[in-house]
Amino acid sequence: MSADVRAFIELMRPKNMVLAAITVPLGALFGLNASLTEQQMTAVAIQILSVLAFMGAGNAMNDIKDAAIDAQAHPNRPLPSQRITLEAAKKFVVVLWILSFSLMAGGVYLLIQNDATWWPLASIYIVAVALMLTYDLGPETKTKGLIGNVSISLMVAAVILYGAATVDSITRLSFLVAGVVFFTNLAREIVKDCQDMLADAGERYTLPMKIGLERARMLAYVFIMAGLVCLYIPYWKGPFGFGRLVMQTPAILVLITLNGPLFQGQDVLVSGRIRVAMLLGLMGFILTMFV
Repeated sequence: MSADVRAFIELMRPKNMVLAAITVPLGALFGLNASLTEQQMTAVAIQILSVLAFMGAGNAMNDIKDAAIDAQAHPNRPLPSQRITLEAAKKFVVVLWILSFSLMAGGVYLLIQNDATWWPLASIYIVAVALMLTYDLGPETKTKGLIGNVSISLMVAAVILYGAATVDSITRLSFLVAGVVFFTNLAREIVKDCQDMLADAGERYTLPMKIGLERARMLAYVFIMAGLVCLYIPYWKGPFGFGRLVMQTPAILVLITLNGPLFQGQDVLVSGRIRVAMLLGLMGFILTMFV
């Protein structure tokens, strides 16, 4: 693989995209009792690719917008390191957007062909596009603190509902799992802003700049607890049995032990552990459905 290809893949931030690859089929499974037909699996596979292209485009747009900040905070990324030119990155974003939209349209077509409800899939996609564009372009919510953190977290959480909409199966459980993803990702976004506060000076006015590092970290922990509540409800109120909450032990342990590192200011460590906890939580739901 050439260095250029590796740089374009890195521009998409594949580590962040792993979560999307898991959450689309997971969202579909929640409403269908963990059972997908061959046709539904095809539809889900198409939308996994659509979401991956969407997230890749968004991550690339973010790097284009943050090129000056990343020159200090993340100098090894493709644009600051000059492994990719700004013009090439912009063209790459256009290709990804076209691919993502085309695949979404294909999903709508499949739903119509099967006399299923198609508009939730299209609506979620349109809302996500609006959030993405307002995040990076105008009014640039990413520069406005908490509202930007909320926007990006809504986009991440919407993938669960998008997966369910792919097979016309949005349920109460879908919303609860989306809540887990939303709150934990929101906490992670705040912690990342704490980590990058010095590099963001003059470019963004983030929550830690407004209320201070200590209060921002406290709020992040509140959102982590909110995520735990959403994680707990499906085992308390159904559809899962309470005893099966044991499947979520790894995710719960990671989250509840973040208190110390968070208030010690270990932002890099906490950010990484929140991502791990999100993956463990989703894997816990998968185990709950299949074991």
